[in-house]
Order: sequence, then structure tokens, then C-alpha cells
Amino acid sequence: MTASSQFSRAHGRSSTQLRPVTFDIGFIDVAEGSVLISAGNTRVLCNASVEEGVPRWMSKEEKAGGWITGEYSMLPRSTETRNRRERSGARGRTQEIQRLIGRALRASVDLAKIGEHTITVDCDVLQADGGTRTASITGGYVALRLALQKLIDCGKAQSECLLSPVAAISVGLHESTPLLDLDYLEDVAVDVDANFVMNGAGNIIEIQGTAEGAPFSPEQFHSLLSLAHGGIEELLALQEKALS
Repeated sequence: MTASSQFSRAHGRSSTQLRPVTFDIGFIDVAEGSVLISAGNTRVLCNASVEEGVPRWMSKEEKAGGWITGEYSMLPRSTETRNRRERSGARGRTQEIQRLIGRALRASVDLAKIGEHTITVDCDVLQADGGTRTASITGGYVALRLALQKLIDCGKAQSECLLSPVAAISVGLHESTPLLDLDYLEDVAVDVDANFVMNGAGNIIEIQGTAEGAPFSPEQFHSLLSLAHGGIEELLALQEKALS
């Protein structure tokens, strides 16, 4: 990948290098699970809340287990200019992202083994510099694990409910050079951008990818997949270190 050494990124980061990632566990005292994830200049507060009972729309068979959902929002001054608060419920991009978060987190858990509980993982973007949805999933999983461990410890969920950990990362193509973990300026400049959600077994949960200009080839897609896989393996190791 000779072009990678010629491409200039902020802070001298290589094309295959993550931004600095940290997890501040227990950021909020009162939540069953709480973590502040920082990925470069992107910061997302993820809080998991446990409630008794499950949604009414679930079938009788499903209600023997539980439900996990996600919510997402950006604080008004998380970006360079102030955004208006969403006062009439999630719509558009916000709704799409929180559905993605919910799908990703549910893939990490056997819902039938968490008892009749609803766990909501709120992901609030404090500062946005690209990758807010992927940081929400990566941090949201840590918050969810903390909440589930409390249920397991008090006998309200089975330890076998934990399947495989989940993380997400963004990748992109800039003049045919694959880049890992895009910041905002890179995200708006790349020719192709994609988000990958994967689990600890290396299996894909979801892919969101778009050619901003010319279409990209299957070979280029596989280079992005390989790059994302390596980045997610690093994130999973950082998650486990934080949780331990």
C-alpha cells in the first residue's frame, strides 16, 4: 500500500491507524451501565438503563425474554455551529442511526436469556468529529455489558446471554487509498465511505457504504473490509481491557 505513506492525515496518522480511543467507565453514577467513549475528537456518552417489562408489541413467546434498543442524539453545540434540538422525536438521520445502534447491540445478546427486561442504550454525542454512529455502537456495547453484568450478578439474567462482543468503524477510499477511522474532514473528502459493524468472531452484522463519486470495484470493497476487520479487532481488545 505505497500510496498510504504519501497521504497526509491529521496528527501524522497512517492510513491503517485508529484515532486514539479511550473508554471512561462509570461516567454517570446512576445509570446501570455508563461509559464516555472518545475516538479522536469525537466524544459520545453512552448510558444503558434497565426497566422491568418488555414492549407491548412483542409476541407472547418473545415476552419470555427481553428487548434492547438504542437512542441517539447530538447536543446542540457538538459541532462547529449550534444545531437545534429535536423536540418532536427522532426523524431522518437520527432515526436511522438509532435503529442501527439497536440492531447492532441486539446481535451481541441472546434476548431469550436476559429476563423480561427492556434495556435502552442512550448515545448522546457531546462532540462530533466524524464516526459518531460507529463510536455510539462501540461505546454502547460497553455500557450494555455493564448493565447486563449487573442483571447477571443479581440472578435476573443468565450468564449465557452474552454472545459475541460488537464494535463498529468507518473506512473510506481517498484516490484509491483505503483509510481507517475517518474524521470529519476526511469523511467529506473521500471518494467512498463505509461503516462496518462486526462481532468478535469476525462476522459482519451490518455494512453501510456509498460511492460519493465513481463506483468502486469488488477488489476495493474487499480492501475496505479487511481494513475495517483489523480496526474492529483493535476496538474489541480495547473494549475488553476497559471492562476488565
